[in-house]
Amino acid sequence: MPVDNRKPNVDVSEDIRSNLGSRRIAPLRPAGFPDAGTVVPTLTSTARPPGSVDVLLVNPPTPDGAIWIRSQHRVGRRSRENMVWPQVSLAQMAAILLPEYTVEVVDANALRMGWPEFEALLEEKRPKYYLTQVTAPTLRNDMYGVFIAKALGAKTLAFGTHVTPMTQETMRSFPALDFILRGEPEMTLRDLLDRLEGKTPTSPQVAKMLADTSRPPLGSPAQAGSAAGTDDATLASVLGLAWRKGGETVINPDRPFIPNLDDLPLPRHDLLPLDKQRMPMIKGPFTFIVTSRGCPAGCKYCIKHVSYQNSVRVRSAENIVAELKILRDLGIHNIHMYADLFTVNREHVVRLCQAILDEGLKIRWTCNSRVDYVDEEMLTLMGRAGCWMISWGIESANEAILKRARKGYKKEQAQRALQWAHAAGIKNWGYFIIGLPGETEETIRETIAYSKQLPLDIALFHIAAPYPGTPFFYEVIENNWFRPGVKWEEVDMDQSTVLDYGDLTAERLEYWQKRATWEWSVRPGPIWTFVKGLNSWEGFKSAVNIGWQMLRFSRT
Repeated sequence: MPVDNRKPNVDVSEDIRSNLGSRRIAPLRPAGFPDAGTVVPTLTSTARPPGSVDVLLVNPPTPDGAIWIRSQHRVGRRSRENMVWPQVSLAQMAAILLPEYTVEVVDANALRMGWPEFEALLEEKRPKYYLTQVTAPTLRNDMYGVFIAKALGAKTLAFGTHVTPMTQETMRSFPALDFILRGEPEMTLRDLLDRLEGKTPTSPQVAKMLADTSRPPLGSPAQAGSAAGTDDATLASVLGLAWRKGGETVINPDRPFIPNLDDLPLPRHDLLPLDKQRMPMIKGPFTFIVTSRGCPAGCKYCIKHVSYQNSVRVRSAENIVAELKILRDLGIHNIHMYADLFTVNREHVVRLCQAILDEGLKIRWTCNSRVDYVDEEMLTLMGRAGCWMISWGIESANEAILKRARKGYKKEQAQRALQWAHAAGIKNWGYFIIGLPGETEETIRETIAYSKQLPLDIALFHIAAPYPGTPFFYEVIENNWFRPGVKWEEVDMDQSTVLDYGDLTAERLEYWQKRATWEWSVRPGPIWTFVKGLNSWEGFKSAVNIGWQMLRFSRT
């Protein structure tokens, strides 16, 4: 082939046209493509407009328009009963950051906000920091909000019971995520922002908590309020933080728990959409008060292992009453005492009930408990102090399954505790789990029959869920019980399952969950209780939906 010695600036358009078929000459390199964006204002500019906020605390839109339950200490699931879960963890973080930072809470789930509306809100607020909760079933959905916020110039942070045990995997799969707050997130959040912004808390309590939870790695004390910076040394000194260094994820040493929960500023409930928060059988708005953190029990399937291990910390009765008074002034009289185990400390429960009575607080409240952590005298006092319903983790009628799952109560304890509660004027809400290790179709039938014998006003049946970080999760991995090809974010674990035991397949677990719900519910007592508990159009739609599902099941 002859060599072409012509200079590159020679016009060879005629040669190109004549030789296209033979491809003897390569296409010329253009001088440069125009950058039209330099003259066109863009909606994705990273400039922060007036009215933008420092920190946006977010419960993002749901994957499918349904109501989902997301929580710092619990797991994500679709709410069959259309319960709108108060985002008190976000209100608590807001209280930790104020007044040094401008803060807003966005509960897109409660507001039934879709993604287009949420994107417009992000455009308006242009947060400097975007913090979101992440749960396993909503992982990809939740990370979509992270992606949008990152595109708008925000530093992005996540916390929760999925990203704590799955830190490396989450950071690897979602490069738009800058930071993960592992474990108890409040002081890690405050410490990180103070270091990045060069601020110091004005609250003595917040400063004390930073000092209490800053056990230094390698003997070097962590100092809040130093000069602002984003260098590696700054980030490496924040306990409880996961961050990026080049292309690698760095996981810092874990942060100690807050020793005294009374040091926490009271949550900013006023930043939440209080009028949108709903719970079955409650007429009007309600909210949570976090009374304690942690549980000494060792249930293998419980997500509290991820958040708090076996530690237990309780707030004083006086501190809780102070929050109750704030809620009273906000017009909230329906309270759920939110705890890993409300009755974990008998003396604490007695003091709180007595304080409510002494203050003359006219509230109605609910809580959770184990059947082996109550007595008749305490339940009677709880009823006098305004407790009207307790949710009980009953799980199974088979004591071998309970023992294997480290639940470990005796069946006679359940019958006795529920009878005591009813005698005290307290309704009973029972939770059951289908598909714990050792389960068979015969033991499921045993649990269904048992549920109908107990004095329950409401019963819910869930399929066992091996959430990452729980002992149950590692047992499922070891025994290869995962359903082949399953993806967390594609499974509604309230209705479906990631489990497949072989002799008890995923399809059979789903069948028995529906059948248990149907058998327990289609009886005169439960139906009447449910009808009396309808308190909204959403509740009515939920009843119609459940009724339709039951009808479909009865025909199969």
